[in-house]
Amino acid sequence: MFPLGLIPAYIKGLSGAGPYTHAYCRHRPKDTIVLAVDRSADIRRVFAGAGRDHDHQHRQRHRHRHIDSTFAELQRLQSVGDLAEDIDRRMNELRLAARDFVTDPGAQSNQVGGAAASLSEILKKTRLELAPEQQDMIDGVTARLSTYRSGIERISALITRRAELIVGLPPLREQFDAAIADTPDPVIAATLFQTQSRIASALLAHNPSAAEQAAQSMRALAIANPRLRTAVDNYAEAIIAISVRERQIADIDREVLGSEGRLIGQVTELLRRVSARRGHVLSRDFARTLTEAKWQSIALGTAGVFIGLFAALFVVRRTVRPLAHIASSIRALAGGEKATSIPAIDVNNEIGDIARAAEVFRRTLVDADAAREAAVHALAEQRLAEESYRKLFEGSVDGIYVTTPGGALLNANPALARIMGYEAPQDLINGIGDIAETVYVHAAARDEYQSLMQRDGVVREFEYQVRARDGSILWLSDSATVVRNEAGEVIRYEGTLRDITDQKRAEDAIAEGRRLLQQVIDTVPAVINVKNKQLRYVLMNRYMAGIFGVEPGEAIGRTTSELMSRYGAKKTDANDKQVLAAGRGLGFYEEEYMDASGHMRQWLVNKLPLLDSDGEIENIVTVALDIGERKRGELEMRKAKDAAEAALRNLRETQNSLIEAEKLAALGRLVAGVAHEVNNPVGISLTVASSLERKTALFADEVGRGNLKRSSLNEFLETSRDAASQLVANLNRAAELIQSFKQVAADRNYSDQRIFDLGDLTEQVVMSLRPGLRKHHLTLSVDCQPNLTMNSYPGPYGQVLTNLFLNSVAHAFPDGKPGAVDIQVRESGKDNVEILFSDNGCGMSLDVRRRAFDPFFTTRRDQGGTGLGLHIVYSIVTNRLGGRLDLDSEPGGGTRIQIILPRVAPLEQAAE
Repeated sequence: MFPLGLIPAYIKGLSGAGPYTHAYCRHRPKDTIVLAVDRSADIRRVFAGAGRDHDHQHRQRHRHRHIDSTFAELQRLQSVGDLAEDIDRRMNELRLAARDFVTDPGAQSNQVGGAAASLSEILKKTRLELAPEQQDMIDGVTARLSTYRSGIERISALITRRAELIVGLPPLREQFDAAIADTPDPVIAATLFQTQSRIASALLAHNPSAAEQAAQSMRALAIANPRLRTAVDNYAEAIIAISVRERQIADIDREVLGSEGRLIGQVTELLRRVSARRGHVLSRDFARTLTEAKWQSIALGTAGVFIGLFAALFVVRRTVRPLAHIASSIRALAGGEKATSIPAIDVNNEIGDIARAAEVFRRTLVDADAAREAAVHALAEQRLAEESYRKLFEGSVDGIYVTTPGGALLNANPALARIMGYEAPQDLINGIGDIAETVYVHAAARDEYQSLMQRDGVVREFEYQVRARDGSILWLSDSATVVRNEAGEVIRYEGTLRDITDQKRAEDAIAEGRRLLQQVIDTVPAVINVKNKQLRYVLMNRYMAGIFGVEPGEAIGRTTSELMSRYGAKKTDANDKQVLAAGRGLGFYEEEYMDASGHMRQWLVNKLPLLDSDGEIENIVTVALDIGERKRGELEMRKAKDAAEAALRNLRETQNSLIEAEKLAALGRLVAGVAHEVNNPVGISLTVASSLERKTALFADEVGRGNLKRSSLNEFLETSRDAASQLVANLNRAAELIQSFKQVAADRNYSDQRIFDLGDLTEQVVMSLRPGLRKHHLTLSVDCQPNLTMNSYPGPYGQVLTNLFLNSVAHAFPDGKPGAVDIQVRESGKDNVEILFSDNGCGMSLDVRRRAFDPFFTTRRDQGGTGLGLHIVYSIVTNRLGGRLDLDSEPGGGTRIQIILPRVAPLEQAAE
């Protein structure tokens, strides 16, 4: 009989609490179930022998049924674990088939379909054997598998479409290459060729995004040639379509196949966990069932199970578990995990042999994968290199050739054929024989070429002339290397040719242009030179070379200081350095320096930068004009200007003196007229006073004699009354004339601004002018609008009227002819007044009218005219009074002068 202390350990072992039991049940569930079934039979026999009465037998039968159902459930769980393992294996097969199908376009899609169908069949069988909650998991796997298969179908359709696009790509590529070959623009051709190389590299590297970006950049180029534009667009659109399919395949592979495969693996793992938890629950239930039996049966069963457990643990530890680990590692290797390690390779038994064999398999697989990847990479690089070389060979704008040392042409690219005037390379190869005789213009050039190749093994930019198919002469630039055999013998020449005919023509044209430019600038009587950034001359005209006493060629490469130091002079380079620093011209400036003969020269200089294609300063051009004569002329002009200014000052002083004299002369004439007018009333008054004096003496004598009569008294009184009346009238007239003259004189001397009535002032001025009217047989009429108040200068206004009147008297009525002068004064708007001065004299011609207001212009200079009268009028009206005037006159039609004056003189005019 077993000790009672072993029963808990037995129960613990069945419940799966021990680590070995867990491992064994996880890796060898089938053996566990077989052992458990055998033990259950022994336990049933023990229970059958122990039951004695009917109740006991009834309980025994119940326990037997419970144990049978428990072990049946354990068997079902074992089958679920096996099915999960089978699902994992089938899923791995499906993954590998799908991976091969996606990565290798030549793989057969029926392998993927077979793997998917096999997995689907297993899932259908598995579902029938599972509990409801486990069936839901299988349904989830089935749904994921359906999505997986849908992704495979989508990838298959995309692969088919991609294959169709790839089949249609070569014709588009040929059109693309032909269009590039025919384009005259080498920049566009080179850009397209580089972009196509990027596309090929991206496609070989399975980088659809890079290929698509390169195609997009190709399509975005500005191409004017319609044929090339169409070819580029068609080729770019095909590349973009292929890249889009590649990206869609990669997206489905990543987002559908990868994700769904991981989800299926997670579902199967969850299925294992659920089965393990269910087995754990059954083990505990089985343990409780055993505890309810009698202790004898339990002890007996415990002993048997204990023995079986120890045997199973021994088997699991020594065989099953290592094999399970090895199998798990091999499955991981099959799933693509190359870094997985193989356990138990150091065990010295059959398990160790299996592990070491698996390790050899792993290393072989890793080496094979590495070799395959290296081979694929090498193949891709080889294809890329071959494709690049082919493209370079066929698409190069330079000619490429392969010849024998004897001169036989072995191979040539299309560019060389075009250069030589042939349609295809084969036509070129067939059309020429010995290169030295049929191609080279000068046989000596071929000999020199071969000598350089034999000596150096290479030539660089070797230039010579050849005959094209049509007989035209071409210049070629040859760069080649020799190819030797193992014995070191030269077996062929490989090189590239550039057609430099246009370049040679351009160089000749440039040389001719430089010669003509030198001739042209040598004829220019000015300094012209060009310096580089080191301030050394690269061009100089003969005029400047003569300044330095050298030939133009001798100055090239030398600096200004070096040239001028030859004759002891110097000149700074500060202006040239300023151009280099500022990056722009300095504008015209003057400088002076000594020439080779020792004379100081003055120059008007301009310096400008000459820019290269990158916008950087390459040279500095200088142009300088000899301004010595101009400087001397300027000095003489400056002296003449000073003399003219002095004369002008003297003239102005003389003019001012004449103006003042004219003013005084006018005033003198005014005084003479006034004196004449005053003389009449004063003379009459003197006569009347003298007569009255005699009458008074006679009257006094009669009174003294006493002979006074009434008649004599009445006569004396009458005479005295008449005399007094005449005296008062004539003296009043004289007083009025004197008062008017005093007012006019005061106004002309009084230059301050004041308020006055324009009508009154005009009457006063006219009164002073009337004395001269009778002598010249003139009539003067005045019409003034009353109440015209002004705030201006009365003296200058009187001067204007006086000068106008005197000018009419002197010029309008020659030879004393009678005439009339009319003055009208009226309002002109709210702020101005209008004065119209007119006469009916002889008028003015057009030439006189144009120059009437010019200073010193007169038509009566022989009669003492100064030509300042109307000029003074114009100056006073426009400057002092702030007004304007207009002259209208025709020969024989009189003269009319309109004057518009502001009622308030401007302050700025008043200040003058």
